[in-house]
Formats: sequence, C-alpha cells, structure tokens
Amino acid sequence: MVLPNTWQRFLDETGGMSRFTGRFFSQAFKPRYEFSEFIRQCFIIGYKSLPLVGLTGFIMGLVLTMQLRPSMISYGAESQLPAMVGIAIVREIGPVITALIFAGKIGSSIGAELGSMKVTEQIDAMEVSGTNPFKYLVVTRVMAATFMLPVLVILGDAISLYGSYIGVNIRGVTSFDLFFKQVFDALSFDDFFPAFIKTYFFGFAVGIVGCYKGFNSNKGTEGVGRSANSSVVVSSLLIFIIDLLAVQIIDLFGLN
Repeated sequence: MVLPNTWQRFLDETGGMSRFTGRFFSQAFKPRYEFSEFIRQCFIIGYKSLPLVGLTGFIMGLVLTMQLRPSMISYGAESQLPAMVGIAIVREIGPVITALIFAGKIGSSIGAELGSMKVTEQIDAMEVSGTNPFKYLVVTRVMAATFMLPVLVILGDAISLYGSYIGVNIRGVTSFDLFFKQVFDALSFDDFFPAFIKTYFFGFAVGIVGCYKGFNSNKGTEGVGRSANSSVVVSSLLIFIIDLLAVQIIDLFGLN
C-alpha cells in the first residue's frame, strides 16, 4: 500500500526526529563535556530571554485580573480574585504561555543558527577538524533549553503575579502582603510541582526540535527560513501535546 505524500512526510519526519533524539541521549552523558559552551548557551537562552518573558508575564497577569474582575463582582466573589488568578497562572497559564514565547524566540533562533551553519558547511568543517559538532552544537543547546525554561517559568510566574497585584489595585486597594497571602493560601504543593516538572519537557521539546530542524536544513537560505519557521510550529504543537498528556497523568494520580 502506497501512503499519501503527506503521511509519508509525516512518518519520515517522526522517524528522523526519533533517531535524532536517540542520538542525543547516546551522546549527552558521554565525555568530553562541553561545559563552557553549555554555560554560554544558558546565558543566551535563559538570561537574554528574561526581558521578553517578564514583559509577557506582567501583561498577562494584569490583563487576566482586569478581565476576571467584572465576573467575580457579579458573583459576589471579588475577594477571591487573587486566589483564582494565582491558581490559574501557576498551574496552567504561566507555564504554557512562557513555553510558547520561549518556542517562538529560542526555537526559531536555534533552527536559523544551526541551519545557517549547515548550508554554509560550517558543521562539515567542524567534523573535518576533529570536533564533534553534535555534542558541541546540539547537546549543549538542548540541555540549556531544558534547564533554563523552568527558571524562566518561575520568574515569569512571579512577575505575572505582581502584574495581577497592580491590576487589583487599579480599581481597588489591596496591600501587597494581603494579596500574596491570599495567593499562597490558595496554592499547594500539588499545584506547583506538576506544573514545574512539565516545563522541563517543554524546554526539551523546544531544544530538540530547533536543533533537529537546523541540523537537517538544506536548500540554501530558503532552507534556513523553513527550518526557523517549522521549529516554532512543531515545538508549539508539542508543547500543547505534552501539556495535554501532563493533565491526564496528573488527573490519573489524583493531584488535581
């Protein structure tokens, strides 16, 4: 049976990405470790993404609070606004929105950077010179993305909650201590821990997809553009799939 071209491309892409992921795990924990490059990528991927993540988080918390206020007032539950916003941000909105912003910025950047190195034969030159380009270029970037996204999510959640505090005080008066006491009284370990753990998988998905697309880029500058674009699209889709699976697993173990 001959598969349609769309399905054939899908299966080829899935198989290629699976082999690429397997290659990552086979080389990630073997010496020689590119520690200095890993630290440099943590700075580029993590620190340089913080302004965008922080601005997005602040606006998200502010807008969410202002949008929820009328509904909470109509139900006579305005006092529960900090608790509701805190739970929504920490459990779901903060990790997913931050991961999507991360995919747009870092996924496209990795795809374009490695794609450009591929089409200009810089990767081939590294192999000729005796350097392991996969370990130097791919492993460091995937590890940095995996470890930096959870940090960005924590900082983004904190900034988002501060934005919510500002939103609450636009139409009312609530002290800083009271606002955050209500937020943390409503949260529990079961709210924070699963949301934190799935961010590692989000970061890994963004890193591995961006590296795969860039490492397998072709067709010159056109291929570089396609690598950057498809990195964002595929990694964003994987974020939603991972989030769906995480919600099902959390519900299965009764952590909701």
